[in-house]
Amino acid sequence: MNRASKIYIAGHGGMVGSAIARNLKSKGYTKIVGKRSSELDLTRQSEVEKFFNAEKPEYVFLAAAKVGGIHTNNIHPAEFLYINAALETNVIHSAYLNDVKKLLFTGAGCVYPRESPQPIKEEYLMTGPFEKTNEAYAIAKLAGLKMCEYYNRQYGTSYISCMPINLYGAGDNFHIENSHVVPALIRKVCEAKERGDKQVVIWGTGSALREFMHVDDMADACVFLMENYNSDDTINVGTGQELSILELVKMIARIAEFDGEIVTDPTKPDGMPRRLVDSSRLFSLGWKPKITLEDGLHRTYEDYLKNRSLYRQ
Repeated sequence: MNRASKIYIAGHGGMVGSAIARNLKSKGYTKIVGKRSSELDLTRQSEVEKFFNAEKPEYVFLAAAKVGGIHTNNIHPAEFLYINAALETNVIHSAYLNDVKKLLFTGAGCVYPRESPQPIKEEYLMTGPFEKTNEAYAIAKLAGLKMCEYYNRQYGTSYISCMPINLYGAGDNFHIENSHVVPALIRKVCEAKERGDKQVVIWGTGSALREFMHVDDMADACVFLMENYNSDDTINVGTGQELSILELVKMIARIAEFDGEIVTDPTKPDGMPRRLVDSSRLFSLGWKPKITLEDGLHRTYEDYLKNRSLYRQ
């Protein structure tokens, strides 16, 4: 991939896709193509085939996905399975039909079994059942990973896949019910402070352990892998650092200067008890994350305050 290569980012308007676009532009890549969902419905095979036939991208970042937190995954499993499986199938197959030189697919940490040994190595994939609360999403993402592997095996393509952990940052979904944990907690703490509430209630026991990465680090890793990695094997993208959900919300409360009580609700699900990936394979290639969790949360909190009129829709 060189600076004049034509690059298509599927999902360029989302948090991950827009971060990849920013990263590519900062490194001098000039031919970046993107279409919003209103212009191109990736779940429609005919539309995707027509787009690829017209644009003929040389490289593809497949960052498009329907995403959400525990609550929305739990109540809309059919949508999560259908939409993600459909768009992955259409983009990957059209890339093959149009001789795309290389494609990078972004998976998700929930693809690993619920009871994986920790930290989670890439070879633990498909060694046990998924976490039930996001099983549909995990099945769809697993299909994408395997499509890349099988197309390489059968057709000699160069499709790679990476497995990021929990992402957060500018452009995230801050909806109070269907967002991921970091944006949901930032909004909840911010609104509690504005109302003068004496406490914030969080889902679960607060004991679940998670690893978080700023989306700008994730984007940098994706571009690094596109430039330097060629293997059928999925590769983890993480920080190597973890903390409990209770520790996370306390950090957010400190950043937001909210001094109320943090209350847990153990009647709500925790999700997987622990999810920390082993990113030693990626680190051995020469890439490391640059943004600390506290710095990243500060940036995200400031971005939320600046754009809250949009994020609260």
